[in-house]
Amino acid sequence: MKMKRIVPVAATFLLLYTVGCKKELDGPKPASPAAPAEMSVERVARIAPVNLGLAGSFAILSKSGITDVYKSYIVGDIGASPITGAAIHLACNEVVGNVFSVDASGPLPCRITNPRHLSTAVADMQTAYTDAAGRSNPNFLNLGAGSIGGRTLTPGLYKWTSALLIPTDINITGNSTDVWIFQVAGTLTVSNAVHMHLTGGALAKNIFWQVSGAVTAGTTSHLEGIVLGKTGINLQTGASINGRMLAQTAVTLEMNTVMQP
Repeated sequence: MKMKRIVPVAATFLLLYTVGCKKELDGPKPASPAAPAEMSVERVARIAPVNLGLAGSFAILSKSGITDVYKSYIVGDIGASPITGAAIHLACNEVVGNVFSVDASGPLPCRITNPRHLSTAVADMQTAYTDAAGRSNPNFLNLGAGSIGGRTLTPGLYKWTSALLIPTDINITGNSTDVWIFQVAGTLTVSNAVHMHLTGGALAKNIFWQVSGAVTAGTTSHLEGIVLGKTGINLQTGASINGRMLAQTAVTLEMNTVMQP
């Protein structure tokens, strides 16, 4: 008669114990870390928005003037100070809103001469810029090594210690109370035809681009948010923005659309 092979109980237990230990030591393979800007919203503490003061009533505010290639379309108030109103080159039929000038040389017949109003707005613009630039402990530092095309940007404080390039479309995702502050120590360049998209309920009024160098939006590109520029803000032909352009030097327009949020 053929005998069955019997494995001792002790040997079976030892085999199972050894396999179990190996699994515990090996553990599951760790998941690939997500790109920094794609971390869940819950990982980033909520930050306070930048207080724009009276500057927040302007779609375009400049200290050095506003140049324009006709015809642009601006929804919201515009103004320039301390430079003379002659440096505001927009025609009245390009603006759905008020045109504020420090003197009687602003565009007619829509010009409103109110240097005090402009002086306060410009001071608030500079305070807002200082506030945004002074935010510390960024959640994301030098994301993408200064090139963030194709990224999905969750709420938080972002900082780049040099120039920032956006060569392809990006998504800014979050809810209606989330805040984004982007600190850029160099220039900000948005390439031709590149668009910023808001998803999940994100609002342009809660997005702040604090830029030390020049801001350039390429032909037919689209920006979202408040641009606080220490240097010039330049929209090339057909570019648009859902937000505000608050420049401590000049704003340049070329048949653009500017919609205040």
